[in-house]
Amino acid sequence: MINQDNQQTPIIERSTEYKPPRSWRSWLIGRPLSTADAAHETIGRVVGLAVFASDALSSNAYATQEIMVVLAAAGTMAFGYVFPISIAIVALLSIVAISYVQVIHAYPNGGGAYVVARDNLGELAGLTAASSLLTDYILTVSVSISSGIAQIVSAYPALYDYRVALSVAAVFLLMLINLRGVRESGAAIAVPSMSFIVIMFIMIVIGMFKFFSGSLGEVIDPPEIFSHGITAFGLPFLILHAFSSGTAALTGIEAISNGTTAFKEPRSKNAAATLSWMAVILATLFLGISFLSSQVRAVPSEVETVISQLGRTIFDGQGIFYLAVILVTTIILILAGNTAYAGFPRLSALMAEDGFLPRQLTYRGSRLVYSRGIVALAVLSSALIILFQASVTRLIPLYAIGVFLSFTLAQFGMALRWWRSGRLRGQEVHEDKSKLSYDKLWRLKMITNGFGSLCTGVVMCIFAITKFRDGAYVVLALIPSLIAVLWMIHKHYRNLARNLSLENFGVIPPHTIRHRVIMPISGVHQGTLAALRYARMLSDDVTGVHIVIEPADAEKTRKKWETWGEGVRLVMLDSPYRLFVEPLLEYIAGIAETRQPGEIITVVVPEFVSENRWTSTLHTNTAEILRGQLKNTHGIVITNVPYHVRETAGELVEL
Repeated sequence: MINQDNQQTPIIERSTEYKPPRSWRSWLIGRPLSTADAAHETIGRVVGLAVFASDALSSNAYATQEIMVVLAAAGTMAFGYVFPISIAIVALLSIVAISYVQVIHAYPNGGGAYVVARDNLGELAGLTAASSLLTDYILTVSVSISSGIAQIVSAYPALYDYRVALSVAAVFLLMLINLRGVRESGAAIAVPSMSFIVIMFIMIVIGMFKFFSGSLGEVIDPPEIFSHGITAFGLPFLILHAFSSGTAALTGIEAISNGTTAFKEPRSKNAAATLSWMAVILATLFLGISFLSSQVRAVPSEVETVISQLGRTIFDGQGIFYLAVILVTTIILILAGNTAYAGFPRLSALMAEDGFLPRQLTYRGSRLVYSRGIVALAVLSSALIILFQASVTRLIPLYAIGVFLSFTLAQFGMALRWWRSGRLRGQEVHEDKSKLSYDKLWRLKMITNGFGSLCTGVVMCIFAITKFRDGAYVVLALIPSLIAVLWMIHKHYRNLARNLSLENFGVIPPHTIRHRVIMPISGVHQGTLAALRYARMLSDDVTGVHIVIEPADAEKTRKKWETWGEGVRLVMLDSPYRLFVEPLLEYIAGIAETRQPGEIITVVVPEFVSENRWTSTLHTNTAEILRGQLKNTHGIVITNVPYHVRETAGELVEL
């Protein structure tokens, strides 16, 4: 009811001194953090690079090999195209990176492609980008973990039969690390991530020195070349196919724009700088590996990776530096899934705020991270690993299509944003998640983003066509299905908000003219009388209802009620088929159908509560059964009145 008298409503603010006690969860994920600690849980550029760049950096372990695998169909002579193709990929990487730097500055509250597409292209485009990213994050964890475990299994073949269990264990280990908070998870993976960067740079620098000094040899005993046998398509298509396969190096570059809120203030500046660092490091390593791989005449193989061939050639055998290369490569492949753990929960929380995912995903756990999103990602990724038996070959075709779809939508959305900016001379428009004003470089930015959108769109189409039969059709079917589910969730929340809205709610509800209380009883005892006293406090119109199943028991109940019922009427409802719930529901429904406007019906249910969880299983929880059945009946209030007992030596004592 609206306060029409304009009287000041008293509002009292208090704080609680309660602190969560230490438990096994405290040992596992750390002590609970207060909301005031949120500012201290943000991360800087170095830790941010470790948290968000592991996926992108890990692509150096396989991107060059993916190019060579396709070109192998035309013979080893085609490997001369590896470096030119890598240069083209780095050019595309630069455009995408510049685009996402612009996204970070335009949308400092995160959301990446989802927010860009939604604000500039509409809700359908936003949901398409979001569905693509969510799918890709799940696949990132599945593929990276499976790939890392495959490296270990290659070294220790006896573990082959345990690869699925090891992969699932690795997924949940990453989950636990991330549940400890962004700062702690970043610190945990910073050392291995930085080690990968340092060792790869050392390998490339030494390799380049040997190349220019003329001492760089070729791969000794190269493995047998691996070929798909697709020469019938012709060399131009082969090069285009190799280009699309090599663009796997771009996966993960969008994660920072989704997780901008994880950075310290000024977060846009720090996030943009971290993205720039990541792009430069990624481009340098990718070009270096591609150039040297073609010079040492490495060949793609399932027996030995290109990185392994490059390492043993540059370091003259399988010495300590070679082993370091293999070790850090394996670790970074496993840690690549951490990027998804950083991006998926934040994106899902943002979508949940907009009403497209369950609201529970906005909940921040005891360590100030979106813990339910982290757990959901672990469960979904584990399900994929189990379904595909941790097979990288079967998972890879599902990978990267979604992320390039989000790239395309994000860049097209930014191009449209710059076009709108060019028409705002001297004006400023405040939008839901950002503000838009005139930019004197709008034409250059629009052309850059538009060209980038065209390139990533072409790559996505090539992916979809060339990998369709290998399993890409699953993603192409999954994304529209996911969009439909998101719309259904949003429709539910929208309808609920409309029904609960206080806008135009100025009608005073009708006065209650009758309050009827119905109290089902199974017997007459102290718990029943406690519930009866409560029922009589609610209303003078109380009716007890006893379902007659056994006539002998019913007679005992009748006599006790005459003594202890305090004059309250009791309905003895005969149940010839020995049913309890159904006759009671029918009785309540009959009363509800004949009630008058303004009449309230309250069902008071006595509930036995045992303080011992084991002995509670010995009792039928009728109260919960009734509650579950009655809560969907409109206009009826259900109230449980618990009566507690505790067990002592040899007897039950009522509290």
